[in-house]
Amino acid sequence: MSQPTPNVTNTARDQRNWRDYLGLTIRGLFMGASDIVPGVSGATIALIFGIYEELIDSIRTVGEPHFLREVLRLRLHKALQILNWPFLLSLATGILIAILSLSHALEWLLVHHPALIWSFFFGLVLASVVTVAQRIPRWSPPLLAALVVGAVGAYWLVGLVPARTPDTYPFLFLSGAVAICAMILPGISGAFILVLLGKYHYVLSAVTSRDLVSLGFVAVGAGIGLITFAQIIGWLFRKYHDLTVALLTGLMLGSLRKVWPWKKNLAYLVDEQGALVLDSYGEKIAAVQQNVLPTLTLEGAFNWEILFAALLAGAGLGLVILLHRFAEEI
Repeated sequence: MSQPTPNVTNTARDQRNWRDYLGLTIRGLFMGASDIVPGVSGATIALIFGIYEELIDSIRTVGEPHFLREVLRLRLHKALQILNWPFLLSLATGILIAILSLSHALEWLLVHHPALIWSFFFGLVLASVVTVAQRIPRWSPPLLAALVVGAVGAYWLVGLVPARTPDTYPFLFLSGAVAICAMILPGISGAFILVLLGKYHYVLSAVTSRDLVSLGFVAVGAGIGLITFAQIIGWLFRKYHDLTVALLTGLMLGSLRKVWPWKKNLAYLVDEQGALVLDSYGEKIAAVQQNVLPTLTLEGAFNWEILFAALLAGAGLGLVILLHRFAEEI
């Protein structure tokens, strides 16, 4: 049986004060904002902030026998002592605030100014690849092979065509369980998995319309999937730390295909009757896209969007560098 992991997390918890937990909530805000965008993972932000492994270990505790035993015996006080709950609660608070407050704005930006929002996240993910790769002191052929496997796998995954799926409660439960597994993998966005499952816009609309029943089924599925998958990730980190980091770095590298700012829509989503599926703004939803180079001129004039996009990509790069440098102080 695996040894209890709360020792490390409890030590960190004992050393934290209210300012530290406020900082964790701010980290959660960044993670929640990233998770909303299809193609960007909140786990990437957790890696940048240096809290990814503590996050995985804390989630793992929920599924371990010593914690479940105390819960089943209704010894909730002892269960809370085992669980790194202040850490998880602080992050969850920030994530929830971001989802509830930023969903509408990010949805609008993705519809009306996609190149600009994707440029910012392209710079963010690109810088994340470099900063996370630096966590490996010495690269070897097996580590490079793991990076290539992760990059190729992510590149293939983000190129898949979204499916048409039912809006039933059991499928919403399944979607939440699958998407959350990707959400805790840097480079693979849970939001994008929802896109592939045909449920991204449905769930985003449920958030903005406060459809608590649909969100409840997604949340329950996500909770079960999160606890289960965290056991696997935690084991990999304990047994094969550098190999796991190399694989995660490759996943982020391959995901750059999805966050490339300029795309050409080749096909659009249609429903079971063959009618076009529209988002909450009445716009068609792309099902198949091709990455293209930006057009330098529009109607004979310089395309200023390119300059703004470059500036935003630079802002994403700079933000990651700052967050990585001052992670302990944010």
